[in-house]
Amino acid sequence: MTPETLAQLHAACFTTPRPWSQAEFDSLLQARGVFLLTEPGGFLLGRVIAGEAELLTLAVDPSQRRAGIARALVGAFHENVKTREAQTAFLEVAEDNTAARALYRATGWIESGRRKAYYHAPDGTRRDAIIMVLPVDGADG
Repeated sequence: MTPETLAQLHAACFTTPRPWSQAEFDSLLQARGVFLLTEPGGFLLGRVIAGEAELLTLAVDPSQRRAGIARALVGAFHENVKTREAQTAFLEVAEDNTAARALYRATGWIESGRRKAYYHAPDGTRRDAIIMVLPVDGADG
């Protein structure tokens, strides 16, 4: 997937947090420790630095949701960060993204904190970010 196609799919999936631009994807893909995982209809962008992994974003085409694509990508993330010798992984997810939170809980992630008013919604309101962690050793994503 090119930065352009990543940005297009991200825009189809997100309003809060805001979708990332082609330039942002291009920059991220060149950054140290960043990796891209793809499945037909979706992608996951992650990063591993100094033994810590971060799931940066996960997007699945709305017309292809509930087909196991996100679960496959999260599983591939778990395996990828193990091979990169990460000990812990974390992510942030909008508090109102119940589907994503359920997926992450089902794949071993634990809610560990909250960033108050972290995301700006298109209507001007703010949403909390839920911080989730996963001990990578023994993860069964």
